[in-house]
Amino acid sequence: MPELPEVEVVRRGLERWASGRTITGAEVLHPRAVRRHVAGAEDFAARLRGHRFGPARRRGKYLWLPLDPGVCVLAHLGMSGQLLIQPADAPDEKHLRIRITFEDPEAGELRFVDQRTFGGLSLHPESVVPDSGALPDVIAHIARDPLDPLFDEQAFHAALRRRRTTIKRALLDQSLISGVGNIYADEALWRARLHYERPTASLTRPRTSELLGHVRDVMNAALAAGGTSFDSLYVNVNGESGYFERSLDAYGREDEPCRRCGSSMRRRPWMNRSSYYCPRCQPPPRPRRTVSVPPPGRILPR
Repeated sequence: MPELPEVEVVRRGLERWASGRTITGAEVLHPRAVRRHVAGAEDFAARLRGHRFGPARRRGKYLWLPLDPGVCVLAHLGMSGQLLIQPADAPDEKHLRIRITFEDPEAGELRFVDQRTFGGLSLHPESVVPDSGALPDVIAHIARDPLDPLFDEQAFHAALRRRRTTIKRALLDQSLISGVGNIYADEALWRARLHYERPTASLTRPRTSELLGHVRDVMNAALAAGGTSFDSLYVNVNGESGYFERSLDAYGREDEPCRRCGSSMRRRPWMNRSSYYCPRCQPPPRPRRTVSVPPPGRILPR
């Protein structure tokens, strides 16, 4: 599934090519692509006509284009969704689901293409959230991402210390920190030399700060490379793939030598996914020792 860098690459493309454009028509070619729009495909298309897209925005793995007034088109790319800007005379893609046309003929078309149909577009009101501005109402609970200047590092650390969970679960919890998925969690944990099952309550504030620094570094590096594209599914609005997969240190490198110590990288099943790690650089946490406490009034022999 696309993570923050891949979604941000798409957002930047929409900002350049779709924001400010007036919509003349919308065509829904597969109803599943607008299944989250409860009023249906015809209503979705009709409510777009004549409106103009505002600046493209993103929160975590979600992105949206505001309309006027107070409504937005929310996009979730799912496993294989693509938002492409194509010339009007370009052949239709095999898995084209939605077509949006603009008043300016030079703008081309905005096309939503989705092979597996897990993603989609939907219309939602924007709600004003304190300290966040206007957000689509259905994602108001999503936390800020670590690249957001207003991300509260101290609050994140306090939440980690309160929760009885493990660090990778926490990194993928979008109510704690958004935009981090399986790939970049494994990459950041490798850089921080932390095992994915490390209890969050054991992290000191400097350790949390160090980990967040690695999360930011790996995401910025991925952004500079256009994201991670293992196949033709994850592309920008021009259909171009990112190449950060060439720089991955952990994810997908089972049995390859660790780039730090030379040990063979390992893969373990984890929450219907996989976790990749170095057994030497990222040793598993030690089991907690249990101490027997005698019942009241009983004296243990010496």
